[in-house]
Amino acid sequence: MRIIHLFVICALIFAAAYVYRIKMESTSRTERVQRLHAEVREQREAIAALRAEWARLDSPSRLQGFAERHLSLRPIEGRQYDQLKNLPERSPTLINPNEPDPIGAMIDTVDRDLMTSSIPASEGAR
Repeated sequence: MRIIHLFVICALIFAAAYVYRIKMESTSRTERVQRLHAEVREQREAIAALRAEWARLDSPSRLQGFAERHLSLRPIEGRQYDQLKNLPERSPTLINPNEPDPIGAMIDTVDRDLMTSSIPASEGAR
């Protein structure tokens, strides 16, 4: 009987130590989670402060003040616009009428390259 009592007492001591270890681990993990929550809160506050600072720096009135101070720009006036019929004619030296259109040739080349890399029409119709 004494051996059984000794065994039960050892088992109880082992169980108490195991439960104590689990409690200490959960306490330390809870503290770590609380620290992480505090860090996340601090980071969110820092992000909010940075966003507010960005909004202040990006405000149109502030940028307008910088533009007026540092750039020699003037507002566009209505009389600056003209009709297309008043534009000068295109210079004949830019494009020779007897030569093919260089931009059209590049587009044709790209179209041909795309057509050769795709599935031929006879295979696609199957």
